[in-house]
Amino acid sequence: MRSIFLAGLLVVPCVVTAQETASDTLLTVNHYLDWEQVSDPQVSPNGLQIVYTRRWVNKIEDRWDSALWIMNADGSKNRFLVKGSNTRWSPDGTRIAYFADGEPKGTQIFVRWMDAEGATSQVTRVTETPSNLSWSPDGASLAFTMLMKSETPWKISMPAAPEGAKWTPAPRIVDRLHYRRDRIGYVEQGTTQLFLVPAEGGTPRQLTSGEYSTSELGSGPNYDWTPDGRTIVFDGLRDADADYRYRESYLYAVDVKGGAIRPLVTKKGGWSNPTVSPDGRTVAFTGHDYGTQSYRADEVWVVGIDGGGMRALTTYDRDPGGLRWSPDGNGVFFALAEQGTSNVYFAGLHGGNRRVTDGVQMLSLASVSRDFNAVGTRTDPGDPPDVVRFNLKRAQPIARLTNVNADVLEGIKLGTVEQIWYASTGGTRVEGWIVKPPGFDARKKYPLIMEIHGGPHGMYNVGFSYQLQNFAANGYVVLYTNPRGSTGYGSTFGNAIERAYPSVDYDDLMAGVDTVIGRGYVDTQRMYVGGCSGGGVLSSWVIGHTTRFAAAAVRCPVIDWMSMAGETDVPLFTYGFFDAPFWEKPEQWIKQSSLAYVGNVKTPTLLMTGELDLRTPMPQTEEYYSALKMLKVPVVMLRFNGEYHGTSSKPSNFLRTQLYMMSWYQKHRLGGETTTSTGGDAPRQP
Repeated sequence: MRSIFLAGLLVVPCVVTAQETASDTLLTVNHYLDWEQVSDPQVSPNGLQIVYTRRWVNKIEDRWDSALWIMNADGSKNRFLVKGSNTRWSPDGTRIAYFADGEPKGTQIFVRWMDAEGATSQVTRVTETPSNLSWSPDGASLAFTMLMKSETPWKISMPAAPEGAKWTPAPRIVDRLHYRRDRIGYVEQGTTQLFLVPAEGGTPRQLTSGEYSTSELGSGPNYDWTPDGRTIVFDGLRDADADYRYRESYLYAVDVKGGAIRPLVTKKGGWSNPTVSPDGRTVAFTGHDYGTQSYRADEVWVVGIDGGGMRALTTYDRDPGGLRWSPDGNGVFFALAEQGTSNVYFAGLHGGNRRVTDGVQMLSLASVSRDFNAVGTRTDPGDPPDVVRFNLKRAQPIARLTNVNADVLEGIKLGTVEQIWYASTGGTRVEGWIVKPPGFDARKKYPLIMEIHGGPHGMYNVGFSYQLQNFAANGYVVLYTNPRGSTGYGSTFGNAIERAYPSVDYDDLMAGVDTVIGRGYVDTQRMYVGGCSGGGVLSSWVIGHTTRFAAAAVRCPVIDWMSMAGETDVPLFTYGFFDAPFWEKPEQWIKQSSLAYVGNVKTPTLLMTGELDLRTPMPQTEEYYSALKMLKVPVVMLRFNGEYHGTSSKPSNFLRTQLYMMSWYQKHRLGGETTTSTGGDAPRQP
């Protein structure tokens, strides 16, 4: 750990003003209101058309709205199709199924014919939210997942209420460890099950039942059909104590007609995302052997449909995603997250693994047609995500099919992004990136913002970042890095903070700051640190271990692991960071809590958390705020309305998050007030 050093800090009033003005040449928060997003492109079975989800800011309702757009495979005739999202083509390409608002309320399943008439039918009228939609191989039915409610009966001898009485409702009965979920709230008791519904509409039939836990918190099981339509393979944990075993997940097969369920992969581990081969004989999936580490990279595995012959196809020690079988059944294509990038790879059933695409990019694999044409999304430091097409068999350039933000970025000067590698403690090499302001001049001095990612097992990448480009547009040099604990660099690197979070990740962050300072263009009196979630953990840790930063924006943090375990919607995740519970080894929990070092903090701190946050709940922020107030450290707490975890899901709150942070940073510098001059070309100088 670096030693604490003291520096004079200016105490300023807590009332701050916004500092950004509109600009036609720099990326301001105003441009965000016209920003668009694309996702989930799906190519038709014959490879001729692509349907994708397009989202835009509803400026009146302060939300993101979505619609399905369709285009030819070469990107021509790109047009609006229908309101909705998450479409799936029928096997014969004559229809699409998708989600949209319907009757009686909320999300429902719709089917649209893709002929000239374009007839559309609402298929479900369910009261819970359906998800994870797919067609049966014969196109006759649709599978989906949905919560099936259950209740804990507890009868008490309450007297009958008098007629017209307005008694307080009965208490909510809670008897499970995980009983709330961020972005949902207190969840109805029950389990997420598989359902089938006729594609022409009708009553959904529940296919699975019983106690069930899914491999991904808050989602239904991942699943796939066998080509004959008789079986669905799915992941999860079908044990009564699943609530206590979030590290485990297995594969099962359910008979579509009779509902009988048999285990498919029983080896202890975390196995998920099954996808069945075109001949129905083999199931590919991702996962790893069981372990108590907080992080272990997945590999691509296969198993026979009878449960035999389980083996790994890859040894990359990186996390694969988006598994898609080759149309000829010879192997599996997938996207691999590696060192801040994502490219597509192939793993052959009988060897011949290879890298399919190459580039400094984040490329996803969403859908593959029979002729080996694939679609996904692609982004790099200068290009926001757009829909792309590429061939998995023939080497050819990736074709960009959309450019949904071209109008917003026309005439805008973006900051250049430089990749860096630097040495940290123990000789560890760490990757990071520097965003430089438009018009950057290395002879001048610039304020520095270090942003820290969450997780902690996450990965900054080379994708376009509106947040970081907006910082740069306001004259800041921005540093973001992947310290130890990050994914994309192997299991050993990711587990370097095992039972010690935070620890060496702090060393890596400080080494990154030193590296940028060594370039000679950073004003060391105007350095700032911020981050949300895991970034809130580390930013609060940073200011408890050094006073080199002039101000901090600690967002949705964990600062007290003991109280966090009882407040969060993921208690098992929290307990998993320690060798023993706090009642057995409290010293471990205290040692890793930022609150234990709050007495060292001299840095003016802006605290920002959503009022509805259940992941890193508001009491964490309140504890830290009260301690800083008692210490008379300059501190302001912002409680974001309408926000669960994070402070930016609503468009207006994204704007506020950016402006409050930059306004706070503008007001603070080590040793005195910030001057109004910088070397950057900015809407208003920080």
